[in-house]
Amino acid sequence: MLFFVHGLVTATWVSRIPTIQAALRLNNGVLGLTLLSGAVGAVSTIPFAGWLVTRYGSRRASAASSIAFGLAVVPPSLANNAVALSAALLIYGAVAAAMDVSMNAHGVDVEKAMRRPTMSRFHGMFSLGGMAGASIGGFAAAHGATPLLHFATAALICLVAVLIVRPMLLDVREDRGLTSHRLPLRDIPRVLWALSAIGFCILLSEGAMADWSAVYLKQVLKAGPGIAAAGYAVFSAAMAIFRLLGDLITSQLGPLRTVRAGSLVAACGLFSALCMTRPAFAMPGFAAAGAGFSVIIPLVFGSGGRVGKAAAFRNE
Repeated sequence: MLFFVHGLVTATWVSRIPTIQAALRLNNGVLGLTLLSGAVGAVSTIPFAGWLVTRYGSRRASAASSIAFGLAVVPPSLANNAVALSAALLIYGAVAAAMDVSMNAHGVDVEKAMRRPTMSRFHGMFSLGGMAGASIGGFAAAHGATPLLHFATAALICLVAVLIVRPMLLDVREDRGLTSHRLPLRDIPRVLWALSAIGFCILLSEGAMADWSAVYLKQVLKAGPGIAAAGYAVFSAAMAIFRLLGDLITSQLGPLRTVRAGSLVAACGLFSALCMTRPAFAMPGFAAAGAGFSVIIPLVFGSGGRVGKAAAFRNE
């Protein structure tokens, strides 16, 4: 449910980017700079989020950050200029990263407790949330609902959902002695650097799809507000389907072949979408991109949580 909420909140925001851009009369350059604020907030918060997980445990950190992220989607709808939108997105990006780190840490803990792969299914729920949020956003945009009403309703739904599932989260007993230690950069295993590079490339691409797919469909392919939001919905739907099948795919191909094949499929899908001149013809390309990206991040996060030296440092 936490992964679903994260996807729902993310898609709630991205589905209304064209509406907010038009309302504030931002050109694409200024919009790009405001979106950068969200990335700055996320990157600057990630180390702090790791500390929170270590200090308070993934259960408490996940619940608190999930509540904060649900509420953080509202301020962007209140912005009346680019500066205000940048400030709102700085906060939005910060709490998004905190939730992302903590819920994935909790997912690794659950995966270890269950002793079988589950991370791909967790990320499948994120994609289902993205599909739901983008679909609702497209409906809201097509019927002229204001971003404030849309975002506030989504925040209330997410808040209730998190409060309901919070008691069900796994109670992981972690050693609080770790709070006074840090893993030196020179001791980080090389495989973690490689996994980080792969994760950076995939998350950069997923972020581009989230932030710009609706804008691209509206401005370049002249889609209406509802259809513009459908691009991310199609992307998320394909990603959800293949993430739910991710464990089966990985067991058949192996992790390395799965990452290579997924990257190739995603690249071909994006190339195809950008070659099309009508929104309907671009949708299969968005779907192929979602299918290609689908399993890579769950594999990266799950593998990172099982790297021997880092895991040993976390538990020693």
